[in-house]
Amino acid sequence: MQDRRFLSRLLLASLAAIVVGIAWQSGPVVVERLLVPPAQPRAVAPRADLPADERSVVETFRAARESVVFITTSWRIIDPWSRRSTDVPQGSGSGFVWDAQGHIITNNHVIAGADSAIVQLADGETRRARLVGTDPTHDLAVLRIDETGAPPLPVGRSAEIQVGQKVLAIGNPFGLDWTLTTGVVSALDRELPGAGGRGLRGLIQTDAAINPGNSGGPLLDSAGRLIGVNTAIYSPSGGSAGIGFAVPVDVVNRVVPQLIETGRYAPPVLGIEYDQRINELARRQGITGVLVLGVRAGSAAARIGLRPARITNDGRLVPGDVIVAMNGAPITNTEDFLAALDRHSPGTEIEIAFLRDGRRQTATATLDSPA
Repeated sequence: MQDRRFLSRLLLASLAAIVVGIAWQSGPVVVERLLVPPAQPRAVAPRADLPADERSVVETFRAARESVVFITTSWRIIDPWSRRSTDVPQGSGSGFVWDAQGHIITNNHVIAGADSAIVQLADGETRRARLVGTDPTHDLAVLRIDETGAPPLPVGRSAEIQVGQKVLAIGNPFGLDWTLTTGVVSALDRELPGAGGRGLRGLIQTDAAINPGNSGGPLLDSAGRLIGVNTAIYSPSGGSAGIGFAVPVDVVNRVVPQLIETGRYAPPVLGIEYDQRINELARRQGITGVLVLGVRAGSAAARIGLRPARITNDGRLVPGDVIVAMNGAPITNTEDFLAALDRHSPGTEIEIAFLRDGRRQTATATLDSPA
């Protein structure tokens, strides 16, 4: 009896050894299957609703997404032998719907030098765009496509923008379409070198990631209103360094209607003649401001009685008035003068401060439309 029990145990042990040996020879996966229960997906952990601030970002992006477009541009090259034309890709950027007529706002540098532009809508549809107008001074341009059905972005006001408030940027960095980045307004009234020697003034600085391809896209506040057009980055490496710049919405709202109506932008005029070189020479002699060298007949300057410089019969130069401030903002050179005019629209009343015979005087002028 004991022998039978011994033989049974020996047989079971031998069978177990054979099974383990087979499993070992088949690899660790077989051993695992023999020794471990089958793997199952992990249970999904429930979560609460999104916090209010996250929910706001999600809703703002969803509301604005359809109004943002992807712009690709190309050059047209003509083969000198076959005379056949070929479109060669030039670059890409972003833009957004301005109105129900299909006007698209972007940066001038996005479309500069291009022969054609294609606008891709949020639903994937593409349209060939027509150039309406450009303003290199503010790095803005207007394209037009057939009506899109996409809602125009609501427009905010520059005066309401505060350092520290949350902002959202939507664009197509590096061709990655409809990318959202978030951040805050880092600073206001920044200046960058611009076209034609004039700098871009009054820019919004933000730490929302702005990269190549974001240019022309909207900068939104937390209410989803347009507060700027993303236009430039500061980056030694060429990628986002947390320092991006946007053209303020008040500039956009002032420039775009002129571009749509006339194809170009011109600031209002005061009606004086000046010379930057003469002003620079005067500045070196301690005279700051803009020297009035001439006054156009019937202009705003003539209506308030500004006096130009004149030459006497014996050849002596008699200095005229020197403009030193507009609406309380100091005017030290021609750049200040042009920037001050650019902040206003034709028909606006502004206070002009000027020096006459060494005495400071003021007058209220109504700015004229450009000729």
